[in-house]
Amino acid sequence: MADNITSSPARVRNRRGEGARLRDDIVAAAVELLDETGDEKAVTLRSVARRVGIAAPSIYRHFPDQPTIMLAVVQRAFAELEEHLSAALAGAGDEPRDRLFVFCRAYLDFAELHPERYRTMFGGLWMPALGETTLTEADVATLGDATMGMLTEIMQECVRAGESTSTDLSVDAVALWLGLHGLAHQRASTVAFRWPPGIADRMITTLAHLTDAT
Repeated sequence: MADNITSSPARVRNRRGEGARLRDDIVAAAVELLDETGDEKAVTLRSVARRVGIAAPSIYRHFPDQPTIMLAVVQRAFAELEEHLSAALAGAGDEPRDRLFVFCRAYLDFAELHPERYRTMFGGLWMPALGETTLTEADVATLGDATMGMLTEIMQECVRAGESTSTDLSVDAVALWLGLHGLAHQRASTVAFRWPPGIADRMITTLAHLTDAT
C-alpha cells in the first residue's frame, strides 16, 4: 500500500535550528497518510519520508521507530480534540447543564469529523507490545487525561448547581465518556442503523445523573 502513496519533491535541507520544523512536517505527513488511507499500517518510516521528501534515515534524528511517530500523531489528535472542545465551551455560556451538553455534542462531532484519527486515538492497533518498541507505558498512560479532566470539571459544575446527583464524579465521568465513545464508535461502524432521535441527549442525561430540567 505504501508504494502507491504520492511522494513529495525532495526537501531542501533544513538550516541549523530548523529541526523542530522537520519534526512537525513528519508528524503532519503521518496524519495525512492516516486520513487518506484509514490504516495506521500505511504510516511507515518509508512512506512518511517519501511524503515529506527526505531520506528515511533522516527520520531517526526525531523518531527512533514507527510507533513513536504514531504516538506523536495520537498526541496531536488529542490536542486537536481539546482545542475543539474548548472552542465549543467558549460559546456555551455559564449554565452548567448547557455546558455539559455542548461538551458532549462537540466530542461526538469531533469523532464524526475525523473518523480515522479518532479510531487511532482509542484503537491502539498502532501500539505493539511493550518491549518491541522504544515506547514505554509512561508514554501512553496520560493520553486523554486533559479531556477527561475537562469532562469531570463540567460534571462537578453540574453537581454544585444542583443539576446532577452524581456522588462519585471520577467514576461517573468515565461512565459518561464510555457512553460517548461507544456511541461515536457505533455511529461510524453501523452506518445503516436508524438511531432513535435524541439518543445522545438521553444517554448524557442518564450517565451524568442529571436532574429533570425546569
